[in-house]
Amino acid sequence: MAADSLAPSPPAAGPVANVDMAAAWDGPEGEHWAEHADRYEATSTRYGQVLLESLDFRGDEAVLDIGCGTGKTTREAARLAPLGRALGVDLSSRMLELARQRATAEGMANVRFERADAQVHPFPDDTFDVAISSFGAMFFADPVAAFANIGRSLRDGAGLALLVWRELARNEWVTAIRDALAVGRSLPVPPPGPPGPFAFADREHAEHTLADSGFGELTFEEVDEPIRFGDNADDAFAFVSTLGITRGLTQDLDDETRELALKNLRSVLAAHDGTEGVLFDGSAWLIRARKGRSALA
Repeated sequence: MAADSLAPSPPAAGPVANVDMAAAWDGPEGEHWAEHADRYEATSTRYGQVLLESLDFRGDEAVLDIGCGTGKTTREAARLAPLGRALGVDLSSRMLELARQRATAEGMANVRFERADAQVHPFPDDTFDVAISSFGAMFFADPVAAFANIGRSLRDGAGLALLVWRELARNEWVTAIRDALAVGRSLPVPPPGPPGPFAFADREHAEHTLADSGFGELTFEEVDEPIRFGDNADDAFAFVSTLGITRGLTQDLDDETRELALKNLRSVLAAHDGTEGVLFDGSAWLIRARKGRSALA
C-alpha cells in the first residue's frame, strides 16, 4: 500500500490499562533506557536482525511495532518498507521522544511514534499489514485482550512476529547477574504467564494466548545469540551496575552486603570478558503467526 502522509505524533496518550507498567516505563525504567539507549541497543543487535530478516517485505507495508522503545526496530522496518509506513507505540514518553529525534535526524518521513497502551489503544481497524515486537510484548496484564486488540488493527491474514525471552534458565545474562547479587539469598524464579520479561517463555502458554486472541499458523523458532554488556569488564560494570535488576536486587541490602554483591558482579563480568567484549548466553523465541487463520486444534 502507498505511504500515507504522516503528521507529527501528538504527545498525548490514549487509554491505559497497564497502570503499573506505565508507571515504570513512563518513569525510572524508561528514563534509564533513554539515557543509555545506545548501550541497550548494542546488547542484542543480532536478535533484532533475526526478527527483521524473518519478514518478507514487499516494500509497501504498513507496520505496527509494539513496545518500540527508542524506535530502532521501527526505523529499520520503515527502511524495509520505503513505500509504506511504520508506527511505533510504547508507554515511555522519554523513549518515544528520543525515537522521534532519531527518526528526524535520519530524515525518515514514513515513520511515527505514539504513546499508547496496545492492550486498549483505539487503533484503526484493518489497517496494518504486519505487527512486530522486539521484546516489547510480554508486559500486558491481559495478553489475550491485548493481542485481540492488536489483531483488530491488522488486515485479515496479516502477519505477527514477536521476539520474547525463553525461560530464565536459558538466559545466562539474567541468571549470572541474579546469582552474583544473591549474596546468600534464595531468589524467586519469575513464572511464565504474569507480565514481565518471561511472560511468554512457556511455549504452550504463548500458543494458547495467541490462539485465543484470534491468531493461527503459529511457528516458534529458537534464537540463541549472545548478550553483549560492554567492551571490557570495567565498561560492562559501569552499565550493568545501573540496570533495574541490579538496583532492585541491591536496594534492601546494607552497605557492606551491597559492596560484596557488586564485587561479585564485577567478578562475573570479568569472567565473561573476551576478545569480542563481555558476552553472556541468551535465548529467545521468534514467534510468527497470522490473523484470522485457523488457530490451535
